[in-house]
Amino acid sequence: MNIVEIIRNKRDCLELSTEQIEYFVKEYAYGNIPDYQIASLLMAIYLNGMSEREILDLTIAMAKSGEILDLSAIPGIKVDKHSTGGVGDKVTMIVMPLVASFGVPVVKMSGRGLGYTQGTADKLEAIPNFKINLELDELIRNVKKIGIALVTQSENIALADKKLYALRDVTGTVESIPLIASSVMSKKLASGADKILLEVTCGSGAFMENEIRARKLAETMVKIGNMAGKETIGVLTNMNQPLGRFCGNALETKEAIDTLKGKGESDVIEVCCVLGAYMLKMAGIGNNIVDNMKKIQSKIDSGEGLEKFRELVQRQWGDTRVIDETERLMTAKYKIPVLAEQSGYIEKIETKNIGQAIINLGGGRLKKEDVIDYAVGIEVEKKIGDKVNAGDVLLHIYANNEDVGKEQVEFLRNSYKISQEPVPKIKAILDIVENENA
Repeated sequence: MNIVEIIRNKRDCLELSTEQIEYFVKEYAYGNIPDYQIASLLMAIYLNGMSEREILDLTIAMAKSGEILDLSAIPGIKVDKHSTGGVGDKVTMIVMPLVASFGVPVVKMSGRGLGYTQGTADKLEAIPNFKINLELDELIRNVKKIGIALVTQSENIALADKKLYALRDVTGTVESIPLIASSVMSKKLASGADKILLEVTCGSGAFMENEIRARKLAETMVKIGNMAGKETIGVLTNMNQPLGRFCGNALETKEAIDTLKGKGESDVIEVCCVLGAYMLKMAGIGNNIVDNMKKIQSKIDSGEGLEKFRELVQRQWGDTRVIDETERLMTAKYKIPVLAEQSGYIEKIETKNIGQAIINLGGGRLKKEDVIDYAVGIEVEKKIGDKVNAGDVLLHIYANNEDVGKEQVEFLRNSYKISQEPVPKIKAILDIVENENA
């Protein structure tokens, strides 16, 4: 097998064989092929694409390059959920306890924030003493005992993907749908779940800003999952404005707890109910999505979802007092308003700028080793379609450095576009992507 021949084949728009894909993934993971040759191959893939069969082969090869978790000791159908991320996306902390309260075993491996989105792992670590790293045997014990574990992804999963992801980041090949899809799905296939629900975010606060490309990514990942023998469904959600009211680690954890208490924002509840409804269906609990959404809502109303979250925090060594006393979550020193300079209706929000402002405040990472401030963030007071008067508060900035906080005011004010004509509210759920052969 020859890496130069593989590069030439993809350069010339030829399909790579299963053996060729397995070869370059394995040899690169082991350090036997240099970065510059794989960079050339990645660019050829970026320019010429891959067939469905090639993407599946790449996904499976990357999944096999590291540890594949065996969750067979946990009884029941295990449904995993993955989000492509966005600003204010605190859904995992809400929907997973709700689903687990039905007796569905939940094992969720979440990443840390990198760039303008915050990761679920960081949000949970805003809870004092919460232990996000669990060994596999402890994870299995917890799920057997209380039905849920939320942990960070094992460093040994999809080893080739880690190297390829880092190289994509510096070679201008990040946006390739075959490379994104295989990256996400290799980790999902290696994580041991029986079925996979994908939340693919789309809009100004998402990795995929273009809805057509977001839909294509969702369709590709759904096909990969089903071709690999895992029932997979995609839910396309709107990230043209932050989800919910708060953005930032501790603030989003507080909002998640408040939502489980029945005090959530309507868009957060809608997304959680839809995602939860499909997870229940995949787990064999009801085929009617509308009925399932009502079931999910009932677990908020009864408080059972909140109590499951309490059990989760307790089993993972966190301070459960924050659930009843959310003020125990870190609180920033300064609360700075961002005021509208004109009257009208909110037409557009550059949502990614809100995520960037959180990084500027110290609440996000540019490099994996960066230390973050859990307390800082943004409170969103006005969203698309809302009427505003000059002087109304658009946002509140939560900062621990007053000067840095004030530096974000103009940047964030300019992230809002105000129209003189009424603007309709936007939908939270854009579409459902299912296997056409299902």
